[in-house]
Amino acid sequence: MADQAVDNGGTKVSAKGQRPAAGSAPTVGQFLGRTRELKELRADIERAGLDTLSGRKAPRARVLLIAGKPGWGRTALAEELVRQVAESYPDGVLRARLTEPDGTRVPTERTARELLSALQRPAPPGAAADDLSEAVREALAPRRVLLLLDDAADAEQVDALLPDTPQCLVVAVSGGPLTGIADVRPCTLGGLDTKSALELLDRFTGSVRITVDPLAAEGLVELCAGQPAALMLAGGWLAARPQSAVADLTKHLRSDGEEGSPLARVFRLSYASLPSTAARILRLLSLAPAGLVDPHTASALAGCSVSTAHTALDDFAALGLIRSVESPLPQYEVPGCLQPLLRVLAETHDRPAELQLARARMLERTVRLLVSCRAITETDSSPAREKLAGMPRALRFPNPAAAADWLRIRQPALLASARLAVADGELDTLARRLMAALVRAMVAHVGTRAAAPELYGIHRLVLDVAERRNLPREKAAALLNLADLDAQTGRTSEALARYRAALDAGREAHDPYATGRAMESVGGAHQELGDYDRAADWYGRALAQRLARDERVDAARLYGRIATAHTYAGRYGEALRNWRAAVSGHRKNGDVAAQARALSELARVQEYAGRPEESLRTCQEAVEWARRADEVRLQAALQLRLADTLERLGDPAAARLHRGAAERMLGDELPKTATAREQDANTYEIRSASAED
Repeated sequence: MADQAVDNGGTKVSAKGQRPAAGSAPTVGQFLGRTRELKELRADIERAGLDTLSGRKAPRARVLLIAGKPGWGRTALAEELVRQVAESYPDGVLRARLTEPDGTRVPTERTARELLSALQRPAPPGAAADDLSEAVREALAPRRVLLLLDDAADAEQVDALLPDTPQCLVVAVSGGPLTGIADVRPCTLGGLDTKSALELLDRFTGSVRITVDPLAAEGLVELCAGQPAALMLAGGWLAARPQSAVADLTKHLRSDGEEGSPLARVFRLSYASLPSTAARILRLLSLAPAGLVDPHTASALAGCSVSTAHTALDDFAALGLIRSVESPLPQYEVPGCLQPLLRVLAETHDRPAELQLARARMLERTVRLLVSCRAITETDSSPAREKLAGMPRALRFPNPAAAADWLRIRQPALLASARLAVADGELDTLARRLMAALVRAMVAHVGTRAAAPELYGIHRLVLDVAERRNLPREKAAALLNLADLDAQTGRTSEALARYRAALDAGREAHDPYATGRAMESVGGAHQELGDYDRAADWYGRALAQRLARDERVDAARLYGRIATAHTYAGRYGEALRNWRAAVSGHRKNGDVAAQARALSELARVQEYAGRPEESLRTCQEAVEWARRADEVRLQAALQLRLADTLERLGDPAAARLHRGAAERMLGDELPKTATAREQDANTYEIRSASAED
């Protein structure tokens, strides 16, 4: 959680019951205070709702609201409540953050995807937010889950994710009321009580400086208004100065003539005490995507070495200015309550051109890391080895597993980098390079299918840049990629519209590849929709372009696609002519395996057309070519088809021989009673022949 670093409303005792060492920032596992609030919240869980009192069954999950501004311990209180009651929800705890550290609302679509992923449910790429929200509710319906929604901007965000079951509980954290959600149980946070606030300071300074001057310590708590974020910064300031008394800090704060909140005043004091280099690094952290920063990000932003940035980040964490995230890699989080203060400092002390240069350095470093992340998977190729050897040691990964871990851990920040780069509008060239490198790295490590939801979002960003910069070639590529993902998830009509738009963009760019690919894909979409005449027509247009460019491999393949459309339409004469053309094309290209498959389909259509003798001869020829191509599964499928054909021709003995040969080829993979049509996943449904054929 972005503001949990300074949002400690209390202290959790560590698992071993040990107190942290004085002078160190309290860890995430510590909590103190808020006893009254916790008691009220737990009582609210058991209290009867309005529906129960009126005799109706509660239609939805109960919502507990923890309201307060960032920095007042709202997230820490929510996490402590969740920890205390989690045992009552055997199906687990789900967490989602509804607002970015910079205040941007997180789209419901993205939140729903994250929840579905946590529930191990599919989230089709490109699906609408309403569909994904409904999928979340369906997944939660049979479960007893505790859902923590942090930093909600308004009631609409929470309402879209509310489970339709009273067995679930929702704990929402927000800056204000959630008007519109029935029976919300609010808990508004103020400052910590004095005893808890002093204990929080004690976690940083040790007990001596608190006990020797209790009045000064209580005065410091009063100056900080009991705000946990301000107290943590105050404790960090004291921890960094073992010789300073608490009274020294209170004197500094009282002498500060500037106005502002307690948090702002303590933060100004902490910032003013930093060396100039560290101060610059700190204020540039306001540019970190999603508030997540690692040594490479800080190094690129500030233009310093990675080791210098790492040391600075550790120092900031000790001062309570950022939070160290539990991770196999060094990673930190900028508190949401400090984001506005850091942003103002950056805009005040750094010129716009310097800030833009820092963003550019960060994007360039990210691109280089992504290139290295992908290159480590291609160590068998000389270009990849040369590319890796030419990179600085700090940008290289020791092995593919380390690169995959980095990509997985940094994925939220990497996706946020792409979104911010596109939204900036002034760094489109770097944004395009970043997105291209991110797509390649994710495909290399995760695979296209597994990464499809994230890839869909990236392709939409690419489309935004292409439209803004009037780049028709990139627009065509983005539209084709989006349409492919639409088609894979059953949104064929949407895919067809995008394929047509890609065709227009490809023609505008004079890109023959995009144009041919789009025409073929339009045909495929029409075929999927059952419009076989248009499918064959569009395949024919694509074929004409391939023939004009002497692209023989693609032309042979397209003959097969045209034949497929005619087969579905029951025009077996046209299908046979095109399959023969496909066989001839593959033969000329020297593609033995493709020739065998085309002969297999030709035999199938001959069988559909009522020509069993011809089908038998073609099938025998296909078996021979499949043997030459070492296509065992195709040989087995053809042997089974031969067996079926021979049985229809009245030769059961020969049929048994071919079926036995197929079973020996595949062992236990095929049932003994399977037929050729049941074995081949590419079978076309049999239709009556048309009058023309």
